[in-house]
Amino acid sequence: MASSIKNLSDYSSKNVKDIKDSTFAIVVSEWNEEVTESLYEGAMETLLSHGADKKNIVRKNVPGSFELSIAAQWMAQEESVDAVICIGCVVQGETKHFDFICDAVAHGITNVSLKYNKPVIFGVLTPNTQKQALDRAGGKHGNKGDEAAITAIKMLGF
Repeated sequence: MASSIKNLSDYSSKNVKDIKDSTFAIVVSEWNEEVTESLYEGAMETLLSHGADKKNIVRKNVPGSFELSIAAQWMAQEESVDAVICIGCVVQGETKHFDFICDAVAHGITNVSLKYNKPVIFGVLTPNTQKQALDRAGGKHGNKGDEAAITAIKMLGF
């Protein structure tokens, strides 16, 4: 369902695992900080509201979304980390840069998840405009950070 007609902060409470002993790494892109900080806050609030212990949530920053894959790999290789949430935002521009970055990040995050056999969540916005990004980072369409965190929780309960 398109996020233009779905609130990204709405989710089913089915298959929500007890996460009080789970450890999460959240890797946050510094590029487009206005958006990524809101996504991070949404993810944190969702993890904490579902019982995660704040001391079991590690945050790491990277310069941009392209660097999410390697940072996710570094975090996923830590045995103590149960799930990694990648937070970023790449806004469509006038060049093909958007296509290359989005494709690389999507494949990179998927490959890390498969390599380490643990949830590595794609919490990366790929909007056409900054307004669309803000609408999905706590605006009128909810917060994709919430969606990324609940996805991590549900995958741990798989």
